[in-house]
Amino acid sequence: MLEYLARRPVHATAEEIYRAVNRTNPRASRATVYNNLRDLARSGLVREMVSEGRASRFDARLRRHHHFVCDECGAIEDIAWFDLPPAAGKAMLKGRTVRRYEIVFRGSCETCGPCNPRRGEG
Repeated sequence: MLEYLARRPVHATAEEIYRAVNRTNPRASRATVYNNLRDLARSGLVREMVSEGRASRFDARLRRHHHFVCDECGAIEDIAWFDLPPAAGKAMLKGRTVRRYEIVFRGSCETCGPCNPRRGEG
């Protein structure tokens, strides 16, 4: 599973990973894949990206980055890391300690967006 994610710049679901792994190792069960992904995420070897109403996706790119999720086609893109200004959210956090954060942008990707000249063709 880790090898699959490390070799592909994708944000795959557990089911997609299961199907890919199962092609080369038909003895791999769904439970094994799901349990291994959970353990890899807990150990920090992969990142789990949870999205409301959709299956979690897994990412082996551990260098800090944010994500952009297209609400129309579901594509997920990596966005280069940038820090928030130190004062951002300080009043809202009210004494909480933040160890890490990630920003998820949502909207329309370049393919689905209104600036795409092919959009609306059908």
